[in-house]
Amino acid sequence: MIAALAFYIFAAILIASAVMVVTSRNPVHSVLFLILAFFNAAALFLMAGAEFLAMILVIVYVGAVAVLFLFIVMMLDIDFVQLRQGFQRYAPVGAVIGAILFLELLFVFGAWQFAPDAAALRVNAIPADPSLTNTEALGLLVYTEYVYLFQVAGLILLVAMIGAIVLTLRDKPANSKRQDIATQVARGEAVVLTQVPSRAGLSTLGITRRKLPEQPKPRQVAHHGGHGHEHENGGHH
Repeated sequence: MIAALAFYIFAAILIASAVMVVTSRNPVHSVLFLILAFFNAAALFLMAGAEFLAMILVIVYVGAVAVLFLFIVMMLDIDFVQLRQGFQRYAPVGAVIGAILFLELLFVFGAWQFAPDAAALRVNAIPADPSLTNTEALGLLVYTEYVYLFQVAGLILLVAMIGAIVLTLRDKPANSKRQDIATQVARGEAVVLTQVPSRAGLSTLGITRRKLPEQPKPRQVAHHGGHGHEHENGGHH
C-alpha cells in the first residue's frame, strides 16, 4: 500500500514538473522544474529496483547536464521578445506537425496491448547468476551483447556534439587578438638578463617614475545668503 501510494505521488509530481518545463515562460524556472522531474524519475527507478539508473539520473543528469543548462541559460543574453516575433508566422506549420504527432500517438496506443506473459513478469528481474547485482548484470548485458549498439550510440552523440559546436562557432572580427603559438615559440630577439645591485632601484636601468601632475588649488566659493555674502575663508555676513 505504501509503495503504491509513493509510486502515484512520484509519478504525479513527475508529470506536473514535465508540463511546467514546457509551459514556463522563464527558462531558469524550466531548468529547475527539469531537475525536479529528474529527481522524481530517479525515485521511480529506485522503486523499480534499477538503482543504477536512479544514481545515473541524480549524478549525471542533475549534477552535470541540468546544472550546465542552468549556467548556460543564466549566462547567455537571449532576447526572448525577438524570438517570439516569428511565432504567429510559424504557428500553422507547428499546428500541423503537432496534429500529425497526436494522430501517431493515437495509432500507437490504439494498437498497443499487453503481452500474454506480461502479468507473470516481475518488475525487479533477478539476474541469471544470483551472485551478481543488478548493476553488474546490466554492465555485462550492455558491454557484451549490445556492445556495438552502445558504440553506435556514442558515435551519434559525438556527431551531435561536433555539429552543435560547428553551428555555434562564429568567425571573430579582424581586429580581435589571437594567439600565434609559432611566433611565441620561435623568438627572433634574445632576452638579455641584467643583474641589478641590491637596493639600487630601477634608476640604474634608466627607469624613472613619471611625475604626477600638480593638483589645482581649490577656489574660493562665495555663498549668497539672505542678509549678506558668506566666504569660505572666514568671511563676514
